[in-house]
Amino acid sequence: MAATAPRPRTTTRDPEELTRRLTAWLGTRLPGAKAVGVSVPESNGLSSETLLFEIDHPEPFGIDHPEPPVRACALRLAADPAAYTVFPVYDMPRQYRTMRLVAERSDVPVPKVLWLEEDPGPLGAPFFVMERVEGRVPPDVMPYTYEGNWLHTARDEERERLEAATVGLLARLHDQVPAAEAEFLALPGDGDALRRHVTAQRAYYEWVVDGLARSPLIEDAFARLEELWPREPGTPVLNWGDARIGNIVYDGFEPVAVLDWEMAALAPREVDLGWTVYLHRFFQDLTVAFGQRGLPDFLRRDRIEARYADLTGHTPRDMDFYTLYAALRHAVVMLRIAYRQAHFGEVAVPADPDTLILHHGSLRAMVQGSYWS
Repeated sequence: MAATAPRPRTTTRDPEELTRRLTAWLGTRLPGAKAVGVSVPESNGLSSETLLFEIDHPEPFGIDHPEPPVRACALRLAADPAAYTVFPVYDMPRQYRTMRLVAERSDVPVPKVLWLEEDPGPLGAPFFVMERVEGRVPPDVMPYTYEGNWLHTARDEERERLEAATVGLLARLHDQVPAAEAEFLALPGDGDALRRHVTAQRAYYEWVVDGLARSPLIEDAFARLEELWPREPGTPVLNWGDARIGNIVYDGFEPVAVLDWEMAALAPREVDLGWTVYLHRFFQDLTVAFGQRGLPDFLRRDRIEARYADLTGHTPRDMDFYTLYAALRHAVVMLRIAYRQAHFGEVAVPADPDTLILHHGSLRAMVQGSYWS
């Protein structure tokens, strides 16, 4: 997004105040411990906030499992309600429980979760703490499709290795975690899992535009979804939700940690696959629009579908629907972020709200059925 506009603010909280309160809270969990090196990463998300810190403790963490006196941690904090939040609800226990389930029931690498704090008192909102995994993440700003970053300068065979390993993560997540144990991720409402998922997105859109200009393009996209609706959506599985390489920590070109589970839900496999395909296309299209070649042979839709089918025996279906759905969902988030920027005086709202959506051209082409042709 910063390729075309100033990066929107991610917090209204005071870092020094957070540091003081975090240190006080940590002492209640590990007497004698201190939080040191507290920082907010520049890539801090636009939904939940992330704090990075280290635990300095004079003693091992436990007799049965002695550990070093300093441990690198990350803290995920529900968004500040005063900051014109991107999402209406931030369910930190749900994220914490999801990560524990994935760690216990699959070999998908997730950071070890350490503590969940549901009381908003200590830091002003619920949060959880997890181990920090070292490695590198494909950047969003500037996007990894731009020239100069580590993924763009990698060799073709290295990117292919990363792509194969990433699709493998999705395959294992969908196959290994029993859906029956993820029922707490089932969305409310009537109908099957896909209908509930889309209904929830429609409700989110209505929340975003409440009292503000509606988006004709987004509403056209919802209507087009109904025309493309899958005849057989398939058995729902645990979906990661924000399934993209920008949420994975890599050691070299191998995944070592899968992050950001706030959008996890029970849904057809293709919901994750469509998101993976389209979020790469979003960055690739932006890169081409700015006169660069990008990575046109990386994370291609046909290769993702083929790799996934080989690994799972499930051939992805109705992907025109699911990639349109991903682009639509991303558009609603972008509209909310734009209205958030307007709230803070960072941008002006134009006469046509559709122009606030960076990928309005590709979304319109998907609605018209011409994008993939």
